[in-house]
Amino acid sequence: MALPQPLRVSVTPPELELVACQQLIEIVPLISMEKTAFISGAYGPLRPPHKAKIPIWMAVNLKLKKKCHIVPPEWLSVDFLQSKLTLETTQPAFSDLPFRFAEISKVLLDVASDDLDNPEKIRSLLKDLREARQAKSRDGLKQLDHSELSLPNLCSMEINEIRPVFIQAMSVLTRIVRNPIRTETGGL
Repeated sequence: MALPQPLRVSVTPPELELVACQQLIEIVPLISMEKTAFISGAYGPLRPPHKAKIPIWMAVNLKLKKKCHIVPPEWLSVDFLQSKLTLETTQPAFSDLPFRFAEISKVLLDVASDDLDNPEKIRSLLKDLREARQAKSRDGLKQLDHSELSLPNLCSMEINEIRPVFIQAMSVLTRIVRNPIRTETGGL
């Protein structure tokens, strides 16, 4: 959702991508490397052709240097995304997707599209999925209640997009409930 500048008080998408890059992903290394310690933990050893789990930031670094192939997560496939898109367009509830699917898919499509099967179809499905979920978010915000908003299975990027609108709307609704407008006779 495109929001005016004054409402953009949330974390930026690149910042969300940075957070998502801490998650582990599987790679097939093309080089050998001993176990190496980083601030976030120790990773390795890497021994081709055995798969290894490392943080996405490290996988991206190795991929850019042509020192590994990234094994895409199961959910980043045409079949999985197509089934989720079908659920999104036929059921009122949000389908269950990984919490950081938007950020991870963007990073992997930007850096490792050659490791994905049919990356253009995946991009198209992700766009359609995003649009379907945004429509549901807008519908959920229309039914806003002053005490809660229940939109289970939202991902981090979607929560980040609606947070500023939601915070302002809840503030206004709370003030209205606490201080109702009184008529001239003193009643409601």
